[in-house]
Amino acid sequence: MLEHALRFVKRFIVFVPVLGIAYVSIFNIFPWFDEQLPLAIAAIITYIIGAYVLIPALIRIVRVFIPANHLPLYCVTADGFASDPLNIAIIGTRTQITAAMKQAGWHTADNITFKTAIRTLLSTVYGWTYTTAPMSPLYLFGRKQDLSFQMDIADGRPGSRHHVRFWATTYDPDSKENMHPLQWQHRQEHLAHDKLLWVGAASRDIGVTFIRHNAQLTHLVDSDTNAERDLITTQLEERSLAVHKQTITVGDPYRLLNVHALRGHIHTDGKMNILELSTPKTATVTQGQGSSKRKTSKTQ
Repeated sequence: MLEHALRFVKRFIVFVPVLGIAYVSIFNIFPWFDEQLPLAIAAIITYIIGAYVLIPALIRIVRVFIPANHLPLYCVTADGFASDPLNIAIIGTRTQITAAMKQAGWHTADNITFKTAIRTLLSTVYGWTYTTAPMSPLYLFGRKQDLSFQMDIADGRPGSRHHVRFWATTYDPDSKENMHPLQWQHRQEHLAHDKLLWVGAASRDIGVTFIRHNAQLTHLVDSDTNAERDLITTQLEERSLAVHKQTITVGDPYRLLNVHALRGHIHTDGKMNILELSTPKTATVTQGQGSSKRKTSKTQ
């Protein structure tokens, strides 16, 4: 009973600012645009500002001041819709994980710009290969992904690809990884050099569809996200790039019905594989013409 009451209070606290945004949109933003533009265009612009800018920003601000004290089951879209389940995590530095994924055949996704957006659209329509196509931002702990990797699928279907997004988190190396010590790493300088736990959402695009609530084009995700988690695990282990430390239970198995993509649904066993990147082997380097040698460690 108390748990339900607290949940209601939390939802009400978030709902009040949303009502405020709706009030400002209707009585302040819309009248201003209505004076400058035709009615239909003013209404559309007001909707876009409220639904795509103000409300998503509010949700992310709430997450900054009220951070989750556990690992969520899935990441979300910018407007708060449930998206890909969290199913893999890799321990290492940013440089190490980028190098390891590259050796396993993955490509770092491009940033979203006007040029890459046009190229993505053309590659989808005409079936052109775009191995570094950008990924739409998804959010975890109120922040979009830090790293994105993808790998093409030669099945002839437009938009088909393996892809995974990673978010940097802190972790306690002396404690068994579980849901509680995984906390969002706020300080940007740590993302470049520190050994962190990169929490990921791996899934496979199998085509193109529409978003239910706004009719935008998006990728359709294959329902079996467990297979993508196991694919990355196998690839890194077989190449001796990482060792499988353990598998943790993030939550109970579930089928995600409210994925924002039309015809989309996802099921997961609620498990997460945690991998640790292998330490680079020591190489022997000969210097000069003498027989003296020194050992240097290759850094990834």
